[in-house]
Amino acid sequence: MGRHGVSLLSRRFRRLRGEHILCSARRRPARPQAGEVRPQIGSSQFRSGEMADRLSEVLESDDVEQLATDFVFTEGPLWHPEGYWLFVDIRRSLIFRIAPGGEPKVERDNSGGSNGLTFDLQGRLIMCEGDNRRLTRREDNGSISVFVDQWEGKKLNRPNDLVGRSDGTVYFTNPNGRIAPEDREIDFAGVHAVRPDGSQFVAIRDFEYPNGLVFSPDESVLYVANTRESKHIEAFDVAVDGTVSNGRVWADMSSDEPDGVPDGMKVDVEGRVYCTGPGGCWVFDSDGSNMGIIRLPEIPANVAWGGPDHRTMLFTARTSIYTMRMTTEGIHIPTS
Repeated sequence: MGRHGVSLLSRRFRRLRGEHILCSARRRPARPQAGEVRPQIGSSQFRSGEMADRLSEVLESDDVEQLATDFVFTEGPLWHPEGYWLFVDIRRSLIFRIAPGGEPKVERDNSGGSNGLTFDLQGRLIMCEGDNRRLTRREDNGSISVFVDQWEGKKLNRPNDLVGRSDGTVYFTNPNGRIAPEDREIDFAGVHAVRPDGSQFVAIRDFEYPNGLVFSPDESVLYVANTRESKHIEAFDVAVDGTVSNGRVWADMSSDEPDGVPDGMKVDVEGRVYCTGPGGCWVFDSDGSNMGIIRLPEIPANVAWGGPDHRTMLFTARTSIYTMRMTTEGIHIPTS
């Protein structure tokens, strides 16, 4: 057990001849008690044989590696170009870093319930601080400054996730859930954007519950996950000036799965969209067709590309973080 009660366990799982087995484990899982149902470990299950074949296009293998566990609720994964992962434990307001094969170390404490993370063009870390209702930036000297905390003089709702555009504009979701109605100053949930000069505009307003968001590889489309009752991904056309229009339902994610909602998203270089959701991480082809669901030992909330070749996918999944190797390359976060 490491600092802050985090287990440093690294476990590798794989599927063999249809049976899910634990291999190279440093400890055995506890024997299930009577009546207890344990998740299948390291599985990749799909809705049909056709989907299984399609999903095999992006999975290098069925190996799933658990890098660390014993967190409370992991989120906000991000690959640092210096060769390590960043991620958050929201409910403990901690940001961690972990190198492949290394141990998790606290990067920042008292992080204001940080969730989504990204870099600006100068490589500075930008954080969505949900509890503090703002976005902050870590400066080159290590100090934390306010990136944005209001719109037209009104305090933000609860910033959730964010994505940067190659021109330096940062888009972030601003849902109004978990805020008492009397404490809301902005009366809609939407997507805001901050230009490099600090000016701000509302890209999308009156969205049911905006959560994860990501651009297509050419940045002509912005995808936004809707978390609440109508579980789906919406797509919006992006103009040269960064404004968006023509919102439409791009992919339906309604499901009978008991756990998970549309949440964090990423794309690969071929335009496929990876969105954590009910049952696991959903993979969609660039035309919106469902390729299948990557299932993990725990339900993931967010996902990120990383590794030296950008072909490793990291999943933040409840109490743990997991990685899988992919056949395709993920989109790099734009930095100068």
